[in-house]
Amino acid sequence: MAQAIEHKTLREAVADALREMIFSGELRAGDRLVEDRLAERLGVSRNPIREGIRAMEAIGLVEVVPRRGAYVASIDADDVQRIQEVRRVVEGWIVATAAERHDAEDLARIDEWLATGAKASRSRDRVLATEAHRGFHLALEAATKNQYVSVIMAPLRQRTELVFSVLAGRPQGSHHWGEHQAIRDAVASRDAELARRLIDEHIGNAMARFSLPEGHKNSGA
Repeated sequence: MAQAIEHKTLREAVADALREMIFSGELRAGDRLVEDRLAERLGVSRNPIREGIRAMEAIGLVEVVPRRGAYVASIDADDVQRIQEVRRVVEGWIVATAAERHDAEDLARIDEWLATGAKASRSRDRVLATEAHRGFHLALEAATKNQYVSVIMAPLRQRTELVFSVLAGRPQGSHHWGEHQAIRDAVASRDAELARRLIDEHIGNAMARFSLPEGHKNSGA
């Protein structure tokens, strides 16, 4: 069935559709993106499909191999390690600053995403869980009252969400929301150092969970 695209440009709508197909697991790492099939699937011509693929390449979710075509990007433990090294530095500052500067409206948004994410993970809705994860971290960024945070984080965010979507599809995927709740509580109590320590532990746990074989139960989450 064609996606509802009338309220966006075709490029934006196709990019959003491809992102959802990747995060939901409909498209998996290494899958080739065949323009004709995707055009039929989404009810559009090949040109917006091509543009959407380029948009996904720009944020690291798609790899284009010369003379071979476009493929859903793979991500391994080394990729996760590099991504999380940067996150530990930047997100440590984000949560510490959010603890100092947040207001009641910020906390309300954070709480809403927490509730949505926990419910989505329990029902194994990977797309909604990934959306909630994104919303939670965007709400923390907004709570810093610094508009340049999103400029720094945007290039990392999609790759981080790809890692999250992998973890969200595993049996232990709902455990991490307890870690997010603890971070929220530290921010709410304006304990910047605790918030910084908890986000560091959370990111370390995510690296460990990603390295575990699928189906392995990690009680430390």
